[in-house]
Amino acid sequence: MRSPHRLLAPILLAALLLSACVPPVTPPGQTPGTSTPTRTPSPTPTASPQPSLSIDSALLNGIRLQVWHAFAGGAAATFNNQVALFNSVNEWGISVEAQGFGDYLTLSEAIQAAQDSGGLPQAVAALPEQVLSWNDSSLVVELSPYVNDSQYGLDPGAVADIPPVFWTEDASGAHLGLPAQRSTRLIFYNQAWARELGLTSPPDTPDEFHRQACAANAAFKADAVLSNDGYGGWVVDTHWQTVYAWLLAFGGGVTDGDAYQFPSAANQAAVEFLKGLYDANCAWLSTEDAPYEAFAGRRALFITADLGEVPAVALALANAGSTDEWTVIPFPGADAPVTVTYGPSYSLLTSTPEQQLAAWLFFRWILSPESQAAWVESTGLLPLRSSVQELVGPYRAASPQWAAAQALTMTALGTPARASWGKVRYMLADGLDFIFQSNLPAGQIPVVLEQIQSMAEEFSP
Repeated sequence: MRSPHRLLAPILLAALLLSACVPPVTPPGQTPGTSTPTRTPSPTPTASPQPSLSIDSALLNGIRLQVWHAFAGGAAATFNNQVALFNSVNEWGISVEAQGFGDYLTLSEAIQAAQDSGGLPQAVAALPEQVLSWNDSSLVVELSPYVNDSQYGLDPGAVADIPPVFWTEDASGAHLGLPAQRSTRLIFYNQAWARELGLTSPPDTPDEFHRQACAANAAFKADAVLSNDGYGGWVVDTHWQTVYAWLLAFGGGVTDGDAYQFPSAANQAAVEFLKGLYDANCAWLSTEDAPYEAFAGRRALFITADLGEVPAVALALANAGSTDEWTVIPFPGADAPVTVTYGPSYSLLTSTPEQQLAAWLFFRWILSPESQAAWVESTGLLPLRSSVQELVGPYRAASPQWAAAQALTMTALGTPARASWGKVRYMLADGLDFIFQSNLPAGQIPVVLEQIQSMAEEFSP
């Protein structure tokens, strides 16, 4: 996906180089009021039936809709198949046309151009921060009247079937979307090798993660080969979702109410922990494009990757002739494990009442358990309905890693509901990347957090 990451990196790098001469900041106490997202399950969402939208379903016959998206690979193919199926089976005579874009930045640019020319689609599958940005321009339709409509809405059972984290992250102030696709970044863990190292269970705290990573490194230091002494632990990963999850695992976060808040004792502790792993040779930087081969070749006990990369990891193990048992685990937390989910949502854009209702009915249909079962089996991503696991028994049995990830969704956390997050998340990744690539001393970590804060404020309204 094309992103502002490459554009922001030189700016952040220059700023950090200038600030590196500043004396280390005294580690602050816990910033007052810094919000820490709850790790307990969110309340089960409910629907409250309201009077009908008062639109005769006969008026929907012959309506043609455009839905723009940036799905790729198997997801794009499955979406197109589901659009074709909806067009052939829906009882209202609605016709949907799907138009795909190469990535979410291109999609956003297309929406902007269409807004200027008056050629907007009726519906879109876009990232939450994009939808929030368009909502500022009054392009997005609030969904509560559709969700709660007595004739066309979702029944309480259907709403409760959607995991709370997926439902609530599109309902910040106003309900602007329904989940379209969700994935999560996880720690991939070699159970077979861990057992040989005398490790009996996956780590459930940061200290235990450190102990196990260092045990894997010690196995390399014990042989007579000096060139491999840095291998064994965790392959350093500065993807924003990995960094964000580690911050949460230490009780930190990136927001304080409506404002960003990167400098805090908890965030500093999280980053110092990661840098400490590296300084102790219990984490290492890889020059490979992906860490799959390092994992398959037992050069890394832990790697972090997206749930959608499970097939690539499995293929790497097969190509290496490995029969190692492996799984995926959440980020070990000081108080509780952390899983962060992320992905696009379906939103209505302002059109006619009949077109908006027709698009809503398409959303409702594609979120049915049967449609979601096809989606899971094609993409390997998280099911958007809890009941889907009952429909994908063979797939679940064949992919224990998927089953392990799916079990984490009821306590998963979302991402900040801010339009600027689309840019700020890359600043977080750039800051951590700078720390490792320049081997920045731990005493300079507060300076990096302050610099990320300063740039985040510049990009925030």
